[in-house]
Amino acid sequence: MMRQKKLVDNQTVKLVQQQVTGINPHQITTVLDLMNDGNTVPFIARYRKEMTGSLDEVQIQTIEEAFKRVTALQDRKAAVIKSIAEQGALTPELEHQIQTSAKLQDVEDIYLPYKQKRQTKAMVAKSRGLEPFAQWIMSFPSGALNAEAQRYVNPENEITSVDDVLDGAHEILAETFSEVATIRNWVRGYTMRTGKISATVKPKGKDLDEKGVYQQYYDFEEAVSKMTSTRTMAINRGEKEKILSVKVKVDTDAIMNYFHFRLIDKRPDTEATAFIVAAYQDAYKRFVGPAIEREVRSSLTADAEAKSIKVFGQNLYNLLMQAPIKGKVVLGFDPAYRTGCKLAVVDENGKFLAKAVIYPHKPAPEKKRQAAAQEFIDLLEQYQVTMIAIGNGTASRESELFVADTLKRINRDIFYVIVNEAGASVYSASQEARDEFPDLQVEQRSAISIARRLQDPLAELVKIDPESVGVGQYQHDLPAKDLSNEVDAVVERAVNQVGVNLNTASYQLLTRISGLSKTIATNIVTYRDENGRYNSRTELKKVPRLGPKAFEQSVGFLRIIGGVHALDNTDIHPESYAVARKILKMAGLKESDLGDTTAMAKIRQVDTKSLVDSGVGAETITDIIASLQHPGRDLRDSMAAPILRTDVLTMADLKVGMKLEGTVRNVVDFGAFVDIGVKHDGLVHLSKMAHQYVRDPNTVVAIGDIVEVWIDSVDLKRERIQLTMVDPKKG
Repeated sequence: MMRQKKLVDNQTVKLVQQQVTGINPHQITTVLDLMNDGNTVPFIARYRKEMTGSLDEVQIQTIEEAFKRVTALQDRKAAVIKSIAEQGALTPELEHQIQTSAKLQDVEDIYLPYKQKRQTKAMVAKSRGLEPFAQWIMSFPSGALNAEAQRYVNPENEITSVDDVLDGAHEILAETFSEVATIRNWVRGYTMRTGKISATVKPKGKDLDEKGVYQQYYDFEEAVSKMTSTRTMAINRGEKEKILSVKVKVDTDAIMNYFHFRLIDKRPDTEATAFIVAAYQDAYKRFVGPAIEREVRSSLTADAEAKSIKVFGQNLYNLLMQAPIKGKVVLGFDPAYRTGCKLAVVDENGKFLAKAVIYPHKPAPEKKRQAAAQEFIDLLEQYQVTMIAIGNGTASRESELFVADTLKRINRDIFYVIVNEAGASVYSASQEARDEFPDLQVEQRSAISIARRLQDPLAELVKIDPESVGVGQYQHDLPAKDLSNEVDAVVERAVNQVGVNLNTASYQLLTRISGLSKTIATNIVTYRDENGRYNSRTELKKVPRLGPKAFEQSVGFLRIIGGVHALDNTDIHPESYAVARKILKMAGLKESDLGDTTAMAKIRQVDTKSLVDSGVGAETITDIIASLQHPGRDLRDSMAAPILRTDVLTMADLKVGMKLEGTVRNVVDFGAFVDIGVKHDGLVHLSKMAHQYVRDPNTVVAIGDIVEVWIDSVDLKRERIQLTMVDPKKG
C-alpha cells in the first residue's frame, strides 16, 4: 500500500500515548499514518491488524480523539506564543513554560496577563501613570502611602486626589494578583478537591416544578469530587429551567491564607501590608473566585457530558446489535385510541405486504371494537403471520391485552414482542419514508418500521435520528457536535462489524459502510435498481463515483448471497482472496464447499506455517479461516433473542419477591431499566445488580440483555417498579 509522509513527530506521539492506555508508540504512529492515507476506523481494525497489533475500533477511535486533543493544544500553544511575541513580551523562560504545559487550562492561565481584553479599571489606572506607585507598594515600604500617593496627583491625567491614586493602585494590584498563573492554578485545584456544589430551590421554583422532578435538589450539597454525571446534568437542567439556584461553596479562609502566604508571608508589616491584603481579597472576590466557580461548573459539565455521550454510545451500540428475528412474517402493530391501531404485514425480507386499521379500544363505537378481533385474525391467517411486533407507545398496554386475548382464539403458535418504537414516528414523517411508501399514511409507515425493527433492528434503526431512540440520559442537553460524532462512530462500528447484504441494503444503511458517502450509497442502490442484483463484488467498480479507494475501504463489509463467488458472502477482503483460495486448496476444498459443515472441518487441519513464512500475516490467516468456516456469519446471532410472549401481566399482578424474566431497555449511570412485560419498565438500581459493589452498570448489563429479576417494590400510585437482580433468598 502506498504510504504518505509520516504524519506525526515523536513528541506528538508521546503526548497521545499519555492519554491512551495500553497502546505503544509504534501502534499510535501506524494508526495515525493509516488515517492520513484515507483509511477508515473499521477498515484499519479489520484489515490492517498486522500493522496495528490487532487494535480494535474503540482503541483506534481513542487514538484519533487523543490526537485531535493534542493537536488542538499544540495549535493553541503556537497561537499564544505568537501573540505574546508580537507584544514584545516573550522570553525564553516564558516560551518554555508554555511549551511544557500539559493542559490547555495551564496555557490559558499563563496567557491571561497578555490576553487582549476590554479596557479595565486597572488598564485605565496604568494609562494614567499609576503603575510605578503600585510597584512601590509591593516593595512593602516603611513610608506613609498617602504621602507617596500625593506625588501622583495630576488633574491633567484625571487624578485629582490621593483617593484616586489609591483606588487606581488597588485596581492594578487586584488585577495583577488575579492573573498570577500559579495562584489561579492552586485555587482551582483546592476548589476541585474540597469545594461543594450547593443547589437550592428558587422562591417560585416549586410552583414551576409541579411534578417534583428536581425535588431531591431543593436543598442539596455534594462534594465537587463526588458529583456524578447524572446529578450534574440534572442540576444544570433545573438551573436552566429557573427552578434551582446553584453555587460552588469553598473555604475562603483557607484561600485567603494561601494568598497571604504567596504575597505577604515573612514580609515586613507596614502600612502597605493592609493595602495589599485588601487588594488580594478583592482580587478573589471579583476575579478569581467567580472565574474558578465558572471553571469548576464547566469542568463538571464537560465531564458529565463526555460520560453521558459514552453511555449513549454504548447503549446505542447494544441496541443496534440486538439479535434479529430472521425468516419470519411479521405484523407491525402501532397502537392508538381514537384514530385506530395501524397494522402492517411484512414478509421474511421486510417487504411490505398489507396494511389495515382496526379499532379495538374506546372511544371507538362498540360495533367497531367487536369487529376488530376478527379483522385482526383474518390478517394473521391470510399471510400466515408468526410474529407480532407491538409498539410501546400510547395505548400499548391495551393493545397488548387485546393481542394476547385474541391469540387464544387461534390454533397455532403466534408470539408477540413489545418493541421500543422511539423515533419511529420521526422516521415515518421523513422524506425517506415518503419516498419508499408515498401512498401510505405516517402511522402506517410507522407500523412497517415497528415490524422491521423486530426483523432487523440494525437495518431499520440506522434510518432514524439516533437521538430519538431513547437509550441515553439527558441526550438532548448534550453538545450536538460531540454527540453526533459519537453516534457516527458507533453506528459505523456496528454496521461494519455486521456487514450488509449488497442486494437488499437501503442507501441509509450503505451510507454507514466504511468509505461510502451518501452520494455513492445512493448510486449503488440506483445501479441495482437499473441493472438488477449484484452477482459479484467486482461489479461495484461500475458504480459511478465509486473509485479505487472507496472500493478498497467498503468492499469487505458488503456481502453477496448466492453470487458468482462464494467468497463474496464472507468478510474476507478481495485483496486476500488468493490466500483464502490457497487455504481451501491445502484443505482439498473448493469455494462451492463453503457452508458445508463437514467439509469446513478440514480447514482446521491446515498447517498455515508456510503461508506465514511467505509473508502473510498470522492475524489475517486466523480471520480468513474463521470466515471460511462461517460464511455469511452475523455477530448478532450470538446476542440474546427478544422475549416472546403469549400472555400479559399488569402492575397489580406484581408481588414483592416475584421472579420474572425481562429485557434491558436502557442503561444509565445509576442503574438499568428492564421491561418485564407490564406497561412501565422497572428500575434495577446499581446497588441491586450484584452481591458485590458495582461502579458502572455497563459492566453488568447491556441493552437487549435478557435478565432474571425479582420484584423489590411496587408503587401503583406513582407507577414505579423497583427491581433487583440479587436473589432475595440468597441475600
